[in-house]
Parts: sequence; C-alpha cells; structure tokens
Amino acid sequence: MSKTSNNEGNLIAENRKARFNYQIGETFEAGLVLKGSEVKSCRAHKVNLTDGYAAFRGDELFLQNVQITEYSHANRMNHEPRAVRKLLLHRKELNKLIGLWNSGVSLVPLKMYFKNSYVKVLLGAGKGKKTHDKRQDLKKKQADREISRAVRSRRK
Repeated sequence: MSKTSNNEGNLIAENRKARFNYQIGETFEAGLVLKGSEVKSCRAHKVNLTDGYAAFRGDELFLQNVQITEYSHANRMNHEPRAVRKLLLHRKELNKLIGLWNSGVSLVPLKMYFKNSYVKVLLGAGKGKKTHDKRQDLKKKQADREISRAVRSRRK
C-alpha cells in the first residue's frame, strides 16, 4: 500500500462517486503513460475520472474509460480523449493487484495529481456497494452533519 502525500495543490481530478459506489480497502499510487497533449490537458484540469476503471491485459495494468479532453492548441498531433492508458507499478504491486482483481475486486481511480512533475493516479481496490449500503452511508452522513451543527450552535 502506497503512502499518499499532501497533493491538494497538485490535484488534477478527483472521483468523488467512487467512495460512494465502492467500499475502498487498499489504495495504490501508479504512474501513467501519457502523450504531451494529454499532459497539457491535465495541467488545464480537463480530466473526468467518473466512469474510469483499471483492468489487466496479460500482466500489464491499463486505465480505461477515463476522459482526458483534447488539448485545444494541439493540431493533428492531438490525442484520443478516451484512449486506453498504461499504468506503471512495481512488479510486487502488480502481483498483489492481480490477486485482488482475480478475487472480484474492482480497481477504481480515486484521484489524479501531479507529483514531482509526473502524473500519478491513486487507485482504490474495492467491492461495489449495494443500494442499502449507500442509503446507510447517506443517513450516517446526515446525522453527523446535524450533530456538528448542534455543537456549533451551542458554542455561540
């Protein structure tokens, strides 16, 4: 499991639906193979991770269905917005992910950010939630909000 640093200033995109739709267990930081126009679009925050997922082809991991919008100033050398992109991980991490993936765990991109001028993706390994689990999470979130509001009003 990789450590995540404070990447709020370098955040490109975040998949907020992922934690609602999946119970995320472990997270992994992966590099991403990109073209120049894709990096320029990432710098402009033109990325959508909502429907993205990672899948294996042989023994390599690929990021699929993530939209990186075409760069407006690139001419014929522009990229395809929903291209399949290779993820870069150490062999030990790949072997661990292969085991998780074969056991029915989904690999979902949680965040995309810059780290030392490289584009990184934070992958979450999680199982899909059922509808009743999502309802319980919403009820818990709403109760926590009400408690914090009550505490704040008492302080004043």
